[in-house]
Amino acid sequence: MSDAPAIALIEYASIALGTRAADALAKKAPVDIVRVGTFQPGRFAILFEGGVAAVQESFVTGCQYGADSLIDRVLLPDVDRSVHAAIAGATTDWSPDTLGIIETPTLAAALEAADAAVKGANVVLVQLRLGDGLGGKGLAYFTGEQADVEAAIEIGCARITNRPVPACSTIIPRWDDAVREKLSRSTRFGEGW
Repeated sequence: MSDAPAIALIEYASIALGTRAADALAKKAPVDIVRVGTFQPGRFAILFEGGVAAVQESFVTGCQYGADSLIDRVLLPDVDRSVHAAIAGATTDWSPDTLGIIETPTLAAALEAADAAVKGANVVLVQLRLGDGLGGKGLAYFTGEQADVEAAIEIGCARITNRPVPACSTIIPRWDDAVREKLSRSTRFGEGW
């Protein structure tokens, strides 16, 4: 994954229509496909990046071709570098100070909330999970000083209030060392033992 200025994610209820839309948007403009495929529960998503104009053009095409199956979508013309790193799977130290979590009903909402949160407050995006193993949900984990994490959660959740299903969030000050140590290995139950 590069540090392209723009990134977009489109989610579809239909795998067939999502695949058709992915093909159409990839052909429309010079974008890089970061991820494409199925996720639970039987949905399809495409994540792509590139120059702002190309991503915008492909985004419109992807939304048009999959309109009958569209679940959610987001286009971020100036995505934060830490979001790029989190999508690529980079992890960072989980600060013992305060943990903040935003849980969203869609992948696009998590991506949008995470970007807004890290741009609006002095926090570290320690992990961004999109879809698999989450029943189609998204999760963003942030650490930092309590006031900063509170601000990040407020900013991130405010950005996605237009979604039909609200986000769930929490803030955990001075979180337990044993929990932090286990989650820093893996946030998936049964992994990282």
